[in-house]
Amino acid sequence: MEKTEKEKNELWEWTKALLIAFAIAAFIRYFLFTPIVVDGDSMMPTLENGDRMIVNKFSYKIGEPERFDIVVFHAPEQKDYIKRVIGLPGDYVEYKDDQLYINGEAIDEPYLDAYKAQISEGNLTGDFSLNDIDPSLDVIPEGYVFVMGDNRRFSKDSRHIGIVEQKEIIGNTSIIFWPLNEIEIVK
Repeated sequence: MEKTEKEKNELWEWTKALLIAFAIAAFIRYFLFTPIVVDGDSMMPTLENGDRMIVNKFSYKIGEPERFDIVVFHAPEQKDYIKRVIGLPGDYVEYKDDQLYINGEAIDEPYLDAYKAQISEGNLTGDFSLNDIDPSLDVIPEGYVFVMGDNRRFSKDSRHIGIVEQKEIIGNTSIIFWPLNEIEIVK
């Protein structure tokens, strides 16, 4: 009889430990971090199709997106997109001759340098302005950001879907954890 009581106690302790472990894992995944798989080539060469990344869901609960953050957001097509934040609230965004201008000031995009060097004809990013995207916008309004993929010629981004509401942003991502031989922090 004593052995049965001891076995029941041990079973109960294991059950509690497993329930606590599952609760902690669910909390972490729902509120803090979640994995995502890069789907497509719109962020090439920074991110490749099939890369697995960790999304930090907590960062924008206490802060705001910053220029050049790589973010994951709910797109209008009921799909999650991974893009780079280019324009912030209050910014006027335009491209001329493959150069980014924010509020009339030329801004470097060092993450594109290697990709631009590979292009033999034309520009990586075609000319446009925020007014070309949406004639009603003088600047990006509060609560919104302008996003673009690094593979500018083949990216469906704010040039096509419009500015992105910040409440649609799931979080930012910078850690590739799979494939193992390509683990890195990207910028």
